[in-house]
Amino acid sequence: MTEKKIILYVDDEPDIRLIVEMALRLKPEFEVHAASSGQDALDLLRDGLKPDLILVDVMMPGVTGPELLGRVRQNPKTRALPVVFVTARARPQDIEHYLEEGAQGVITKPFDPMTLPEQLTAFLG
Repeated sequence: MTEKKIILYVDDEPDIRLIVEMALRLKPEFEVHAASSGQDALDLLRDGLKPDLILVDVMMPGVTGPELLGRVRQNPKTRALPVVFVTARARPQDIEHYLEEGAQGVITKPFDPMTLPEQLTAFLG
């Protein structure tokens, strides 16, 4: 049996969070944890959640996706975690900036929920 991959999905929009959770749960090898804010995600990480990948919205109130990425990279325990942004702000220069900041990839909104699990599998290597 394949070991489950833990995905932490962070988005302040409850409807989008629900769609992503449902899409990812179609793959039995994914265990999905959701956070409604960047701060909630940081709290989960501090409390011991060890995701294999963080999928995070860029634009959120409070701790934004890029700020979350920065804090993840500053912590020796989470520094190596792959972080993938989900965003409608996906001009080529935006994507280039996100990758330069340390994101592993970018998924553009709107996205196809049915192909999302395969996209994350690719990011997981």
